[in-house]
Amino acid sequence: MISVLIVDDQDLVREGLRMLLEAEPDICVVGEAGSGSQALAQAPRLDPDVVLMDVRMPEMDGIQATTQLVGSGSRARILMLTTFNLDEYVYRAMKAGASGFLLKDATREQLACGVRTVAVGQALLAPAITRRLIEDFCRRPAPGAPAGSATGRLSERELDVVRLIAQGLANAEIAAKLFLSEATIKSHVAHILAKLGLRDRVQIAVFAYEHDIVRPGRGT
Repeated sequence: MISVLIVDDQDLVREGLRMLLEAEPDICVVGEAGSGSQALAQAPRLDPDVVLMDVRMPEMDGIQATTQLVGSGSRARILMLTTFNLDEYVYRAMKAGASGFLLKDATREQLACGVRTVAVGQALLAPAITRRLIEDFCRRPAPGAPAGSATGRLSERELDVVRLIAQGLANAEIAAKLFLSEATIKSHVAHILAKLGLRDRVQIAVFAYEHDIVRPGRGT
């Protein structure tokens, strides 16, 4: 059973999300919070698998809460609720360690799929919505470190994998493109995360754009 903590400052939104999620046989809502600070207070006690986090809230917004949750070593995966016009917020959330993003008008199927995806340690990168977010929100990234110092730690094959992750491809798709097994791609992803000290595939995508490994709209 996947445990979820819902964080949103609107009562009706929380109630609606709870109803949608609890209709799924493998998902259980263990708590609700109306702000980022409340989420930080509840998360250690509830120990959720996934935190469904709104971006804009009073007291402490979702980005600040995500930063503190990730920094505290929480095992919870953060799934952000957002809209297309929050470019700077979503980019900052990616940097903070969010594992995925959903629009607030997502369907029940998209919501449940998103929760399941991040719960098993994957990032919500493959859907077209998230690919568009990555393109839009990394178009003008904050200045990163010089490419050579960071990418020099990666092999040419690992750089190929990074490029394809940044394009939104799943492991099976990357394996097909590179004529490798899916198990080999999983191994490459694990090595990339370890070498770069990153949390998940979302942060690999951010890294790729920041270090000019790929460019928005071009993919290479």
